[in-house]
Amino acid sequence: MEKVREAAHAGSWYIKDPIKLGQDLDEWLRATGLAKCPDVRGVIAPHAGYSYSGRCAAYAFANIDPAQISRVFLLGPSHHYYTPKCALSKATTYKTPLGDLPIDLEVNEELWGTGKFELMDLEVDEAEHSMEMHLPYLAKVFHGTPVKIVPILVGALNSENEAMYGRLLAKYVDDPQNFFSVSSDFCHWGTRFNYLHYEKKYGEIYKSIEALDRMGMEIIETGDADAFKKYLSKFENTICGRHPISVFLHMQRNCSTKIKINFVRYEQSSKCKSTRDSSVSYASAAAKVDP
Repeated sequence: MEKVREAAHAGSWYIKDPIKLGQDLDEWLRATGLAKCPDVRGVIAPHAGYSYSGRCAAYAFANIDPAQISRVFLLGPSHHYYTPKCALSKATTYKTPLGDLPIDLEVNEELWGTGKFELMDLEVDEAEHSMEMHLPYLAKVFHGTPVKIVPILVGALNSENEAMYGRLLAKYVDDPQNFFSVSSDFCHWGTRFNYLHYEKKYGEIYKSIEALDRMGMEIIETGDADAFKKYLSKFENTICGRHPISVFLHMQRNCSTKIKINFVRYEQSSKCKSTRDSSVSYASAAAKVDP
């Protein structure tokens, strides 16, 4: 029986009109100057409203060469729903203004059969924006190419579970038809986020935030999940997709294919200069096969 997840954030977080939305995405993808790369097997991209992070996200999605890919795994953090596990969708289709994306029910069943996942209700699914914000870009990039998706809501995992899901999903990395879209924003800074880490040696607050984010980005690029954990524990940087990123790092560690993550873009929603200010950071990365 068909069960549709509506594009719940269209018209608020991004434009609902398919023509205008398509034009915006085309323009942002072109502006990156990046070429499609058949070696790119995954991306890390932000999930804020497109007016904030749409341009930055283009630097991730512009790398995708849809020719070889038939399936996209989406890993997004859970903002509203608490679970210590990962959850699969009950939907059969995800709607976007640029066309619908069918869920790969066979892989969903396979994952469900491991006994390690829970299922999220449609209300939970539609309330969550972290994966939805990747969908219009995926629909645009894969336009005319049949693709199925496997959405995985990544809960508040402990280290053991991050490693366990990484091991469980690693085999999918070795199939070049699979692609991974990992959803995360970076530092959420300001009193409204209850995070005011500042090191004066870097100068203005926004420069300190960038230094902190770049330290985390460099660790992610090494592929070392344990070092990333230590960094998070030391600085408590408010990277909302830390669990999906950690799972992805463990997948890298456990698969046979050598994958290298490279960050290609970094932006901030505003430049913080006093504790009255606030900002969210956005970073885009491409994960390529390392020859």
